[in-house]
Amino acid sequence: MTGYRISVDTGGTFTDIVVLDPQGSLHIGKALTTPERIFDGMAGALGVVAEDLGIELARLLAATDVLIYGTTRATNAVVTKRTAKTAFITTKGFKDTLTLKEGGKHGPHDYSYDYPDPYIPRRRSFEVTERIGAEGEVVQPLNEAEARQILTTLKQRGFEAVAVSLLWSIANPAHELMIGKLIEEMLPGIPYTLSQQLVPILREYRRASATAIDASLKPLMQKHLREMAADLRKAGFAGDLLVSTSVGGCQEVEELIARPIHTLKSGPAMAPVAGRAYAAVEKLGGNAIVCDTGGTTFDVGLVRDGSLVYTRDSWLGQRWLGDIIGTSTVDVRSIGAGGGSIAWLDAGGLLRVGPQSAGSVPGPACYGRGGDQPTVTDAALVLGYIDPDYFNGGRLKLDPEAAHRVMARLAHQLGRTADETAAAIMVIANELMIKAIGEITVNEGVNPRESVVVAGGGAAGFNIMPIARELGCATVILPRLASALSACGMQYSDIVFEATRSRFTDDRGFDMAGVNRALEEIEAELLSFRQGLKGAEGAEARVEWLVEARYRAQVWELDTFLPKTHLQNAADVAALAEAFHQTHERVYAVRDEGSPVEFVNWKGRIAIRLFAPPPPPDFSARSYRPEADTKRPCFFTETGRAQTPVYRGQMLKPGAQIAGPAIIEEPTTTIVVYPGLSATLSAAGNYILHCVPSQPMAA
Repeated sequence: MTGYRISVDTGGTFTDIVVLDPQGSLHIGKALTTPERIFDGMAGALGVVAEDLGIELARLLAATDVLIYGTTRATNAVVTKRTAKTAFITTKGFKDTLTLKEGGKHGPHDYSYDYPDPYIPRRRSFEVTERIGAEGEVVQPLNEAEARQILTTLKQRGFEAVAVSLLWSIANPAHELMIGKLIEEMLPGIPYTLSQQLVPILREYRRASATAIDASLKPLMQKHLREMAADLRKAGFAGDLLVSTSVGGCQEVEELIARPIHTLKSGPAMAPVAGRAYAAVEKLGGNAIVCDTGGTTFDVGLVRDGSLVYTRDSWLGQRWLGDIIGTSTVDVRSIGAGGGSIAWLDAGGLLRVGPQSAGSVPGPACYGRGGDQPTVTDAALVLGYIDPDYFNGGRLKLDPEAAHRVMARLAHQLGRTADETAAAIMVIANELMIKAIGEITVNEGVNPRESVVVAGGGAAGFNIMPIARELGCATVILPRLASALSACGMQYSDIVFEATRSRFTDDRGFDMAGVNRALEEIEAELLSFRQGLKGAEGAEARVEWLVEARYRAQVWELDTFLPKTHLQNAADVAALAEAFHQTHERVYAVRDEGSPVEFVNWKGRIAIRLFAPPPPPDFSARSYRPEADTKRPCFFTETGRAQTPVYRGQMLKPGAQIAGPAIIEEPTTTIVVYPGLSATLSAAGNYILHCVPSQPMAA
């Protein structure tokens, strides 16, 4: 590498920048996110790094080879219903596909809330006469005159995007393609999405939901990505611009403009990529629980046997009641608990935390920007964990009086002291996060005690040690660049693309010809993607082959790796069935060899590595106990308020051992070492947090 490599993660509160310089060193910059013009926040964070490097911002951008951009813009637009005015066109008789969703909800007898509205209102859904059969036969031809009348109506009513999802178009796309041509003829310039091109899978609602979401995002994300790219070019950037995706990789901007649904949850998807890399560097096994605590949300993902975990069951909003993404994504669960989460009292007088967040505008009360509600960050400041003059390396001065004022008001309502109230806020936030971790581990057959925790996000260091202790996890890796964990993940990410085909069969009457034809189509699509990628000639490429499989009469499938790229005989089918039995046993601790195995959707995933990050150091650190830089009073439930050693992370060398209670201050994150626990700075420059009280400190 001759130039710089920049990764950008724009969250709801902060914009994180990580820059890899030509010598292989990483630099971090943070600034408040600017929703109206995203480049302003980017420029602020980039300016921090440029200042550290001693160069001008324009020179830094001009010397950059690659910039990888991740954003929450698409997710926020869906959640806040600020997407384009979109029409949904489907087969006559199936107008309510989006309305009925998958028919379930939590608490089927709970009538305290209404059934949710569809992603696209029913009045914007249109039926066209046509019918394709399950085998791809034309049962009823497309009524072109009717289709033209629908498109005329859309033009008159000023629709901005069109989603087309016809029944069994995955078996024969002819009618969807005809409607696509009519849209181009009658509604030139209006973006549209065809379901069989985006996500050719079984399950009608999931395919329709993905299509509707993708189409609705196109006007917004096309404008956003092109505006951001233009601002970068104007500022002097001339390198390759990539965008992170929800499958834990990145793609070129134009590819994401064509399929913006892949930008949903793309930022959180990068945290497990970073977690996998840090666990490998520290040689702490292939299983990791990756926690990313930002200003707005707490995200948790998994690494199993050194691999990312994927799912097609990602929902925007609550399961069943929200809207399903439908495409394959890195499995990351999110809850509204972060540094900016607001503490409040419910109608019964009980203390709650989140899901409401102060965000970056106005932000927590201590930001001094007009926030008047107590948050987790305010609680950490009141407890003494944060130095108000060193927040974000001293670039953002905090207002401790404002934090104490809002905390005192809440404490008065509870009849507690401010310290007790702040500590209670931290405990409640901990419990929310522990529950989220349990959903992705225990509920999925993973024992947290057998995994290492990788923690990131600006607020991770406040409470990750008691969370890990409660879960029974002995060790936490908290990188020095933890506050930009997702942006760090982009530095380790590959170019990733996934192709899917639907071909239903089972191991008793296996459709060898049909499955191999589907696999050949997937292989051709992956090859076409690689050949069209700039600068990928000679780059290392890795291809994974999977199938979504289940036992007969089961509702949901499990991703199962194919033992062979193409299946040739009964022995290959038996090996594939055995692979599913093993996967099912790992997840559910049971296998049912007497039941037929059904195979639904076939997938190929290609990962192309354009850049290899610098190798970790090959030396061990010599242990030593550093002297504290200062002390300040901090409150812990175990000890009360007492003078606590404070260490500046920049002054620590690998091998440093720190016993709690103590505070470690990095420029962009603060690590709280709780009483009875300890921390070590590893040779690779990561903090290893020992969360079992009886465990001795070791380098």
